Amino acid sequence: MAKIIVVGSSNTDMVVKTQRFPEPGETILGGNFFMFPGGKGANQAVAAARAGGEVTFICAVGDDVFGQNALEGYREEGIHVDFAKVIKDAASGVALITVNGEGENEIVVASGTNAKLSPIYVSEVMEEMDNDGMFLTQLETPVETIEYLARYSKLTDQPLIINPAPAQELSDAILDGLFLITPNETEAKILTGISVEDDPSMEAAAQALLDSGVQNVIITLGSRGAFFMNCEEKFLVPSHQVKAIDTTAAGDVFNGVLTVCLSQEMGWRESIAYANKAAALSVTKMGAQGSAPYKEEINKFN
Repeated sequence: MAKIIVVGSSNTDMVVKTQRFPEPGETILGGNFFMFPGGKGANQAVAAARAGGEVTFICAVGDDVFGQNALEGYREEGIHVDFAKVIKDAASGVALITVNGEGENEIVVASGTNAKLSPIYVSEVMEEMDNDGMFLTQLETPVETIEYLARYSKLTDQPLIINPAPAQELSDAILDGLFLITPNETEAKILTGISVEDDPSMEAAAQALLDSGVQNVIITLGSRGAFFMNCEEKFLVPSHQVKAIDTTAAGDVFNGVLTVCLSQEMGWRESIAYANKAAALSVTKMGAQGSAPYKEEINKFN
């Protein structure tokens, strides 16, 4: 089994549950308040570790209570954080999340130290660590760092998976030769300019990413499942129907667990089906990292 190296964000999530989202300029009364460890990178690292992966997490946190608590939590999950960067006199990242009565969410992120996870630091880490494995990253850290990872993965022939969230355009230098990209429908539109509204447009968006040099594409479709396409095959893997309580980290859980499956050399269809199960389980719980299921839970879920 290949090692998994997650490069990405670490946040503290502050969550308010409310029946509906407020309109612009409107104040409404919410319900319960929760505070959870979060950040897309951290969520994916925890999901991968709970699914049985050997995970190293490269991130940047402040020397505040949020950063200290985050690193301790990662250690408790069995994640290697020897290469996490602690920045003095800087605030750790936070996310303000509102969850409505249908389990949908709206999120505003204050990047804090995540914006300081520089390509220079990551390149220094690569020189120090035994990093023969599979990379997983997202877009809550500087795009220059993502570009460095893309170059490094190609030079060392190590697979890189990019979950392109929060959504933004990516350069040809990142996409050309990339092992796998996993956008949702909104992210696929921003990357390709094609609105994913039906099966033909979904395939067209995936083909546009393949034409840009990406080797494999998975478009996640929420409750519909996930669509896979490369130069040899294409198929849809249905999701599991559950009652959603909080969808905050579903995509992160999908990507973390998918990476574990691929690191174990499972096939595409089997890997996506297993990641779909994990994502479905995650939306039945509140919180980001706390909602990530353990391997035993996923194996029992039908």
